[in-house]
Amino acid sequence: MVGKQLAWSLVAAVSLAGLAVGAAQQTGSGSLPDSPTAQQSPSGSQTNSPQTSGSGESGSLQSVPDAPSATPNQGADNLRNLTRQVAPGKAPVQEPDQVQAPPAPQTNAPNPDGPPQQEAPYIPKNAEEAKQFVIRQNVTYIPVPVTVLDKNHHQVAGLTYRDFRIYENGQRQHIAFFSVDPVPLSVAFVIDQSMPKDTMKKVNDSLSAIQGAFTPQDEAAVFTYGNGVTRQTTFTATQGDRLPAVFERSKKEGTEMGGPQTGGPLGMQGPSINGKAVDPNVNGNARPGFDLNIPREAHTLSDAILEAAKELQSRPPERRRVIYVISDGKDVRSKATVREVVRFLQGNQETVYGTMVGDAATWGIGYLDRVHLPLIPAENVLPRYATATGGVLEAQFSPDGMQRSFATIAKEIRTQYTLGFYSHVPTIDGRYRTLDVHVERPNLDVIARHGYYPTATMQR
Repeated sequence: MVGKQLAWSLVAAVSLAGLAVGAAQQTGSGSLPDSPTAQQSPSGSQTNSPQTSGSGESGSLQSVPDAPSATPNQGADNLRNLTRQVAPGKAPVQEPDQVQAPPAPQTNAPNPDGPPQQEAPYIPKNAEEAKQFVIRQNVTYIPVPVTVLDKNHHQVAGLTYRDFRIYENGQRQHIAFFSVDPVPLSVAFVIDQSMPKDTMKKVNDSLSAIQGAFTPQDEAAVFTYGNGVTRQTTFTATQGDRLPAVFERSKKEGTEMGGPQTGGPLGMQGPSINGKAVDPNVNGNARPGFDLNIPREAHTLSDAILEAAKELQSRPPERRRVIYVISDGKDVRSKATVREVVRFLQGNQETVYGTMVGDAATWGIGYLDRVHLPLIPAENVLPRYATATGGVLEAQFSPDGMQRSFATIAKEIRTQYTLGFYSHVPTIDGRYRTLDVHVERPNLDVIARHGYYPTATMQR
């Protein structure tokens, strides 16, 4: 019995020694750990492991088939576990490959690779409820009427939006709207009644032809001016009975030049009352002379255009707003300045057209007024209004020419190209913005307004 216990103790000691040798070979160390001093016997009693001292005792040991054998990986893991034991004053060291990354934060962003949305969006039940989900943002829409003429001054048709380039402050804009369809007109006529009699007679004879130049969709208002502005009628249908009656009422004889003043209280002898000189220093016996007393003229053209522009401001934006002037273009004693009127016109998208008559239609006199020679005061301001707003003027001397000009200009206005874009410049600054329209075809003349002042009415 004692021999069997001794044999089992020797088998256990040999197994432990084999484990130690395998571990030493993996770590490169030749030292062996101390063998345990006590082993539990199969019967449960604790015995001391004897030391081998001779070859006779070792020869009596037999190999046991079921004895455990050490593997290289197992020995390495045992030594690694020994280094992870807690030593006094030293915290346990965690291997880098076992450091766990923090969990990813939870977000509500949809996964692009995930399944389609399963929850249905809210669908409004009616139009009133749908208004709660509409996002509104003000945009500035700028319409630009354009007239294209060839070298013979004839309108050019057949162009498309691809032929046009539009620039705002030098930056090319995207053309968001393009149309060649006829547009209904809202026309405010401004008629000069301060011209000489012969010129006024020609104008009066041509007014009856105005009605035939317009369609039933158009409307017109009439303003007259001399020494002040008079509104003859507000906007009315061009094909009704009211407009011809208003034109008939607007006919005036005109003015005359002053003649020689040979007597009376304002004669050369000086002011007098009942034939007696008011001023004793004036020789009352002086011979009456031939003094040419020219009355001070008044041509309040700028005031008339401004009044017509204010009336035109109330018309719907989808109509073409036009001011049609019949005048010699002189502007004397107006309270409004040209710059003030131009800014109002450009801010409300109104265009000035006109038929120049009298001196303005005479070659030489009217030509000098239009070219504005240096050091020569220019009384004809009508070309300035037309150029700044993109309008067209025609100079006619005869009644027949005036009638033709009414039809020609009305046709040009109705058949213009209409370009539109959304401005990206904020309207709050109120600064002037330049406009430049180009046509990608040679030998063509483009007529459009040169710029505008932004207003709150342009926002949509």
